[in-house]
Amino acid sequence: MGKDSKKKSTSSKQTIAPLKLKIDGKKRTFDINNPKLPEWIDNSDLTSGGFPYTVKMPSDEYAETLETLQIELVKMQHWLQETGGRLMSVFEGRDAAGKGGTIFNLRQYMNPRSARNVALPKPSETERTQWYFQRYVSHFPSAGEFVTFDRSWYNRGGVEPVMGFCTPEQHESFLEETPGFERMIVADGIYFFKFWLDIGQTMQLKRFHDRRHSPLKNWKFSPIDIAGAEKWDEYTKARDSMLVRTHTAHAPWTIIRANDKRRARIAVIRRILLSLPYTGRDLAVIGNEDSLIVGSGPDFI
Repeated sequence: MGKDSKKKSTSSKQTIAPLKLKIDGKKRTFDINNPKLPEWIDNSDLTSGGFPYTVKMPSDEYAETLETLQIELVKMQHWLQETGGRLMSVFEGRDAAGKGGTIFNLRQYMNPRSARNVALPKPSETERTQWYFQRYVSHFPSAGEFVTFDRSWYNRGGVEPVMGFCTPEQHESFLEETPGFERMIVADGIYFFKFWLDIGQTMQLKRFHDRRHSPLKNWKFSPIDIAGAEKWDEYTKARDSMLVRTHTAHAPWTIIRANDKRRARIAVIRRILLSLPYTGRDLAVIGNEDSLIVGSGPDFI
């Protein structure tokens, strides 16, 4: 029954027309329905977008480093609870950039009673009539809480203008108002982080392909992902404008080169741990940041 069920699931996939793309100056055709990954993607996915490494972080090194840092995260959470500190981090990036997996590893061993993730669906009819930031504010952290946002108010900085879900005027108002909004967050004493996970174009296509043909992860795949893939340049323009307009001294963007999910997760956790003066922080254990992977602001991309 398991094999029949798997065949049925695979054969019932909606057929999607092949994409006609221009990648690195070359015209490419990408048929996501084909279970075999094209060779031109398989040969260049990791190094796409100027990623500085040609091999992934070794799995044993990653596992050991991650566990060490997760122990520090548990210590950090105790400190937040003892001091009443509030921490909030937004995770942004293109589709399939690795936001969900990074958040999972960040929170994996934290006490879920005070460490929660926010991943909001599209706004309701009522929410559309409210102040744009309103539905996000209601999820902000209380004393002792660690809150992550898997996408955030920055939907209006990228997805909405590119896909036509907001007007140009609404987009401009967002870019104008966001630095002041975030100044209030920081002024109220919240530890605030903004991460942009950056991936190359062929890496995004590979991850879409993996999702499409995985019986465990195909729920993550949506035809709208492909619609977005065809608008790579439009997303790049929106991203660049957003980073320039909203990267500030009080709420800077941390850029993570995320073609290698392992290095990206380590970089995010390190940045948080190195930024907080929690009790028992062990700098030798945390280690140094990889300057090839993590940087600050639009100039790093």
